[in-house]
Order: sequence, then C-alpha cells, then structure tokens
Amino acid sequence: MLPSGLDSDILQYIVKHHILPGERLPTIAELSRELGVSVSKVREELEVARTLGLVQIKPRTGTQVQPFNFAPAASLSVLYALGLNRVHFQDFSKLRNSVELSFWHEAVALLMPEDILFLRQLIVHARDKLHCIPVIVPFEEHRRLHLTFFKRLENPFVQGILQAYWVAYKAFGLALYAELSYHREVWNYHERMVECVAQQDFDGGWRALKEHMELLRYIDQPVAAEPGTEVPPVFPFFE
Repeated sequence: MLPSGLDSDILQYIVKHHILPGERLPTIAELSRELGVSVSKVREELEVARTLGLVQIKPRTGTQVQPFNFAPAASLSVLYALGLNRVHFQDFSKLRNSVELSFWHEAVALLMPEDILFLRQLIVHARDKLHCIPVIVPFEEHRRLHLTFFKRLENPFVQGILQAYWVAYKAFGLALYAELSYHREVWNYHERMVECVAQQDFDGGWRALKEHMELLRYIDQPVAAEPGTEVPPVFPFFE
C-alpha cells in the first residue's frame, strides 16, 4: 500500500514494486515510458532520491536502490536550518540529547566486548590529543565514541538523528571552543560511561551521560582545532 503524500514517482515506483536494496531500477528511458513522465522529470527525481541516500547512481551501471538511511535527509535539513539561523544548533542539540538519554539502556545492552575495547581505545587517543602542544580537540574520537554506544541499535530514525547531529557539530559545533579543563572533564565523563557499560551498570552510565550533557562552559582561550579547521569567534559552549 502506497503511503499518501509520497510525492515522487520514483519513490512510489520503488515502494509499489517492492524493489529491495541492491536491486537496480530500469533505465531512465524505461522509467519515463512506464511512469508516463518526461525524462527530465525522472532525472530530477532520481537526483533528489540520490541526495537523500535512497538510491545510488553510477555511470554506465545504472541506478541501485540503497538500504534506508535517515541520516542524509536529517543532515541536509539540519544544515539548511543552521544556514538560516545558527541558534538552531542548540535546538537540535537538545533533541539529540533527549534521544541518547531515551535510548541509552536499550542501545548499550546490545554492545559486544569488542565495542568496549574500541571505546577504551578512543579514550586513550582523545587524551593523547588533549596532552599535545598545542592541544588538539578530539572531534573524531568524540563523534565515534557517542555513535559507538548506539551502533547496534536497529532504529534507523535514532541512528539518523544521531549521525546528523555530528554533521551539524562539525559544521558549527567545532566553533564552540571551551577551555582545556572543560575538554578534559568531558573525557572523564566519557571514561565513566564506558566503564559503567563494561560492568553492565547501565544506570550509572546513563547518569554519567546526563551529567556530561549538562556541562556548560564559557571560553577563555580557544585550543587548536584539527588541522585545517578555522578558529572561529568566541561563543558559549554547550555539550
């Protein structure tokens, strides 16, 4: 049954014909004839579907349906919102925080021993960066740590929101530098979260996550960013 409001001939075609991820769509010319729309409209709708991560288009090999992934659509929307008003970053951060807290217990209960090992390695790498001179903000370790806690949760909407948050964070949140003591305190919370999960103290990990999210610091002196990252103006930092 086609959902009402799905205003795309291509997406309707995929749903109606139960085309599975990995399967290929007919050629653009074939789709144009079958759908009764122009070739240009088929191309436009395929490009939208590609932008949303729903299909993959390769020259000479055709169009392949992709597994559903909410992250591209969520990321595109939040980046657009930040372009309109940067304060939307804090609004989206509140949503992300609520999602992580709400799904924490379900997600971390699914983690495997190799996930815990990986989380511990991220903490070591992050601390190494924070002890460099000049200090390097461990953005990638931060992103991977939070996403790893939720990596085995089979909920594409949760995954999409969490992944989109880090796209927004890279685009805007890296501009919100805090003093070095703040960053070190953040990673102390991260270590608590990991060790609680390792001991299956999921409530303790949740409390550490909540306290971590409630941290608020104002900038004294900005620390160095990852190579190639511009140091922006001073802003209050919300984690």
